[in-house]
Amino acid sequence: MAEGTILTESGLKKLEEELDYLISVRRNEISEQIAVARGFGDLSENAEYDEAKKEQAKVEEQITRLQATIRTATVVADDEITTEKVSIGTVVKVKDLDDGETYEYSIVGANEADPMENKISNESPVGAGLIGMKKNQTATIVIPAGTLRYKIVSIKKN
Repeated sequence: MAEGTILTESGLKKLEEELDYLISVRRNEISEQIAVARGFGDLSENAEYDEAKKEQAKVEEQITRLQATIRTATVVADDEITTEKVSIGTVVKVKDLDDGETYEYSIVGANEADPMENKISNESPVGAGLIGMKKNQTATIVIPAGTLRYKIVSIKKN
């Protein structure tokens, strides 16, 4: 999660909630695990202690990464999102001109992408190909499996 991460307001809130959980809950759980493991005796041969310390390092790395992402993120405010063209924070409905199927995608920053929820990144081939398009325009998008031809049916706020 390098500098320049783009987030929607809801994406920022989700990261802040995750960070709060890691700091206020997970850190305490790991501290307790370490304290219990210390009670097992010799630390040089204590697998529980080693595992708890590894988990502690992993959580601290996650906390640092989340803090950096939040600090350097560019947040797309809800009131900045327009339905004039496809952008981060919009939901675009498209018609596949080759198979006639209709699809709906939420365009989000790369950090928020979740294909299972039809949230696609502005950096993905499909997301990048749709960014800037207006209603009734046709987007020709090259993907690894070939070429997609999508007609923009509607654009709304996420």
